[in-house]
Amino acid sequence: MTSQPVAAREHVRQEMVADPRVVAAIVSAVHEQVPVYAALDDSRLPEVRAIAAWGLERLLHLWVTDGALEPSDLRRLRGIAAARAADGRPVQAVLRAYRVAATVLTDEIAARAPRLAAADAFALTRMLLTALDTLSEEMTTAYAATDEDLAADRDRALRLLLDDLIAGRHASVGALSDRSARLGVQLPDPYCLLVAEPVGAERPDMALDAATGLLEALVVPGDEVVSSATVRGSRAVLLLPGAAAARAGAVLGARSWRGCAITGESLDRVAVAHRLAADALDTAPAHAHRPGRVLTDADAHVLALLGGHPAAAPDQVARLVLGPLTDPGQRHLMEALTAYIDAGSANAAARVLHLHAQSLRYRLRRIHALTSRDPRDPWQRLTLDIARTIRP
Repeated sequence: MTSQPVAAREHVRQEMVADPRVVAAIVSAVHEQVPVYAALDDSRLPEVRAIAAWGLERLLHLWVTDGALEPSDLRRLRGIAAARAADGRPVQAVLRAYRVAATVLTDEIAARAPRLAAADAFALTRMLLTALDTLSEEMTTAYAATDEDLAADRDRALRLLLDDLIAGRHASVGALSDRSARLGVQLPDPYCLLVAEPVGAERPDMALDAATGLLEALVVPGDEVVSSATVRGSRAVLLLPGAAAARAGAVLGARSWRGCAITGESLDRVAVAHRLAADALDTAPAHAHRPGRVLTDADAHVLALLGGHPAAAPDQVARLVLGPLTDPGQRHLMEALTAYIDAGSANAAARVLHLHAQSLRYRLRRIHALTSRDPRDPWQRLTLDIARTIRP
């Protein structure tokens, strides 16, 4: 026969497990009180909710049964710790999140059983202290072991770091800096995220060796900041110093590859940079790719705008494409660009502006020099046309 105290605990357990607001309260408290978790993006919150729901069910079960964490629980805790070590979330923050969750659990039980018997209250306290002590020891040990493994294999550790950046699994620049420090590396800032693929109809999954070979061709020996390479399907993804973007076109051209280099996003937005570059390669027309040139932030944003899912405001896209042409002192170049696009040729544009044709061509060369976009190239002319059209 079930004893009266255990029956009372079971009633509270069933009520709390069935109420989704309890898990929501735990997640909200962790999000508010632990800075690392406050910076998590929406893609990571489902994982936090799932762990909170599991922890709630297990701790309440232990309270009802006067039980202890089982080997399967310990394996799961070690797995969580290993994952946090891999994504750079400090173990101190993880353990604090569990303490915050335990406080919310206690408050929720008190709200549902204000006249909790002393034996039940003592059982709850004993269970929480024992569970927190056990999970702290298990998670700290597993975290340290994973951290050491990652640091021992530096290339693999850097590849995992880049994989996590691409997936958006880093909570903040601070957490990223902590992880970089543990690996003894300095990430490039500013950086270039290059997504590249061989030209051709057949596009099997890329071998990591091919991505690594491309990385070696782009990295300058003796550079103090670290570079890294990984693969996504048929494409290589490289994290490089920002200056490498200038070399990318020649290197890719020599290998009959094409690519998109994003240089304008911060380190905590590598996932955004990857999405922009990958989408640009998916949607860019064939004539957008020219030997010796890679697509840039401006190309990627124009393509996103044309696809109906802009990653930046139109005025920002215009500034990316036009660059210095937006300065008031370059008004004569904007007039030359507008006339050339509208008229269709340099001679016709010169007549519109009452200029000598050579003067108009000189202005077109200045536009090319200032924007790295040749108005005579069909794709680049289109991007310039879109930019000057949407410019406020």
